[in-house]
Amino acid sequence: MSAVMRRKLALFALFSIPGLAIASWVTRTPTIRDQIHASTAEMGLVLFGLSLGSLAGILCSGPFVARVGARLAITIGMSGLVAGLPVIGLGAVLGSQLLVAIGLAMFGLGMGSAEVAMNVEGGDVERITGRTFLPLLHGFYSLGNVVGAVLGIWLAAISFPVLWHLSIVFAVTLVLLVASVGKLPRDTGRISRPKKAEALARGIKARSDRFRPDARIVLIGLMVMALALAEGAANDWLPLVMVDGHGFPESLGSAIFAVFAFAMMLGRFLGGGLVTRFGRGTVLAASGLFAAAGLLVVSVAENQIAAAVAVILWGLGASLGFPLTLSAAGDSGPNPTQRVALASTLGYIAFLVGPPALGFLGEEFGLRNALLVPMAAALLAVFLAPAARSARPGERDAQE
Repeated sequence: MSAVMRRKLALFALFSIPGLAIASWVTRTPTIRDQIHASTAEMGLVLFGLSLGSLAGILCSGPFVARVGARLAITIGMSGLVAGLPVIGLGAVLGSQLLVAIGLAMFGLGMGSAEVAMNVEGGDVERITGRTFLPLLHGFYSLGNVVGAVLGIWLAAISFPVLWHLSIVFAVTLVLLVASVGKLPRDTGRISRPKKAEALARGIKARSDRFRPDARIVLIGLMVMALALAEGAANDWLPLVMVDGHGFPESLGSAIFAVFAFAMMLGRFLGGGLVTRFGRGTVLAASGLFAAAGLLVVSVAENQIAAAVAVILWGLGASLGFPLTLSAAGDSGPNPTQRVALASTLGYIAFLVGPPALGFLGEEFGLRNALLVPMAAALLAVFLAPAARSARPGERDAQE
């Protein structure tokens, strides 16, 4: 087996870890919410533990990868992510909002730092192979979502204890991490320090080579934030929207999240072919329209079936936003590693920090009305999509 294939398989396993973990959390949020006696606004505050941890991990990740390489950053970040799961479960058992928030902060710190590094790895594979890879890679995140959601639905239906559920997921994800991370190259993304004398001698040139964001990467950054918010809103609020906003029982609310995760997975596994046929800019514009349509129907429809079906549109629309905008960042100009790291950072800020703020809007105006914010963001992405057109040979955008 070639080194590139081993690297791909390791990344598939590593991307499935946060998908499995976050679905395990999401499908048990109604139970955890009841066990810690949290209102909608208090649940938003608990989720800020995830947001603050994620923000810290994201902001540190780029410099940390540049210093130690992506592999070590992934190892440390993923270790924190999986360790947060039993802490969340323990907080639920003890009825402690604070302990759940601490567990989510551990989860977020690890996820924020590790996923930026993993996207740097995925962008490097795209550079080496010259083929679209990030949508397929993110498809394994969604596959982890589906597996975690199905497991969570079943365990919630039989009232399986949350602590034991999250502890089992902790053990499984730890095994995946240990088995996979050693297959990654050691120094991807690492920037070695030049000797002091050489740095002084090349000071003027070093300053001129420093990465500076240009107009295109700024537009791509706005687009990844818009579509990541649409995805993140589902991860934090979809089961509760279905239970509290549309009157579904808890088990069906979790099942609808599984449908969303399956739609995400399907869109990502098919994404490479769609980009080759229609072009990245066109696919991203369609993604924004699908996500906005799904969010609108979930927000305003009074019919339960219509709301449940619209979740499929929401998932298909959100599926390709994150990976395709990261691909666009990677070939938007020089310094591709820094560009992918910047786009990843912005995307994860929107994905993890934006949705908890919807809790405050939900407390004031209702969760369904709060979904109009990510709907508007998805529409914004439609107008920004031309900035993501590819210059790679073999893709339709190269001829546009």
